[in-house]
Amino acid sequence: MAEQSTPRWYFGWNIVAAATLLTLLTVGMRMGIGPFFLPMAEDLGFSRSLLASIVAVGMLCYGLAMPLAGYLVSRFGTRFVILLGTAIVAASIVWTVTARSSVSFLLAFGVFLSIGMAFTSPVALTPVISRWFTRRRGMAIFFLSTGSMAGIAVMTPLLTVAIEYAGWQATLVGFGIALTALAIPSALFVIRDTAPLHTDLLPDQIAAPAQAGPVHASLTFREAVRTGPFWKVFLGLFACGFSMNLLGTHGMPMLMDHGFDATTGSLGIGLIGMVAIGGTLVLGRLSDTLPRRNLLATIYFVRGLGFFALLLVGTHWELYAAATIGGIVWAGSIALSSAILADVYGVKLVGILYGCAYLGHQIGGMISSWLGGWGYEAYGTHWIAFGSAGAVLLMAAGISLRLPRKGFMLTSPTLAMQR
Repeated sequence: MAEQSTPRWYFGWNIVAAATLLTLLTVGMRMGIGPFFLPMAEDLGFSRSLLASIVAVGMLCYGLAMPLAGYLVSRFGTRFVILLGTAIVAASIVWTVTARSSVSFLLAFGVFLSIGMAFTSPVALTPVISRWFTRRRGMAIFFLSTGSMAGIAVMTPLLTVAIEYAGWQATLVGFGIALTALAIPSALFVIRDTAPLHTDLLPDQIAAPAQAGPVHASLTFREAVRTGPFWKVFLGLFACGFSMNLLGTHGMPMLMDHGFDATTGSLGIGLIGMVAIGGTLVLGRLSDTLPRRNLLATIYFVRGLGFFALLLVGTHWELYAAATIGGIVWAGSIALSSAILADVYGVKLVGILYGCAYLGHQIGGMISSWLGGWGYEAYGTHWIAFGSAGAVLLMAAGISLRLPRKGFMLTSPTLAMQR
């Protein structure tokens, strides 16, 4: 009956839809470097370790641009950041496809394309969604993860086929055209930073805060980054980035080195994203009812076991079985982390805090992108990188269990009492 008291379509879901489609493209490309890796290396004459180092620099630049994206969103609005990011992506792609030297390719593909992608990433879109949703915040943010997983499921096989038929340069240009065609109208006609006063709360929920007693002052940014929950989220996202970027960059080369052909490898990785779409929708509903820290720990734990499984698969059905099980929990860690930050610190700080915490994600991605190439060339095995990912994820599961419970909000008075 309560759901029926909201008679009209809530505009916030239009913003979620546009943000999800943007995420499908941006994260799909960021996590879909694997299909480009060997064609780029062969065409440009780069070694695996050199190209892996360039990708690693890109991961770091992507992460360093995240706090800047969060700051610019709070200062100039989401629309400005998306349009700026789209322009940077378009210019960087033109430079990338004409670059031949390692330095030029590093600047174009590694640095500037990564910055542009950061400005059109979920970090730039999460704050506006957090402002538009209170009652269904977990579900709304999880839809961004649905876009991420759909990006992996759709983009990895699509990019593989496109590169085989048209080459990596034409494929990259096609991506830039598609992103521009989606981002500009979304930014101009859909994205709105100003949300209704009571967001998506139901009438009986609107009255509840007035009876809840005095509202405490929220933390400043400087106070927030000195608290334990922020760094626990940071470390969890480090493990997430370490694992996701390792699979995105070296997953296909690893499977091909283990005897799988390119099509089978891309389908296996794509299956992870496809299964994760359904898993994300289920986790999104659970995140609004069950303890978010428990869900986050479960995701990291099962994903860690999945990385060990990928190293051991030897047949097609074993690969697809491992991908299916891993896909169930592949999504959700980023969405849950941002929702936990909003719960603990409030929506005012979620943009800049999420951007700073996401830096941990990209530091992990930078290390794993480099480690995957170096470890294989130095020792002839993928166990170093993929085994490390499994171990780091299991540690992240334990750390996540020590996050604050759902419903806890850290404010200046509570911080003072803790001190």
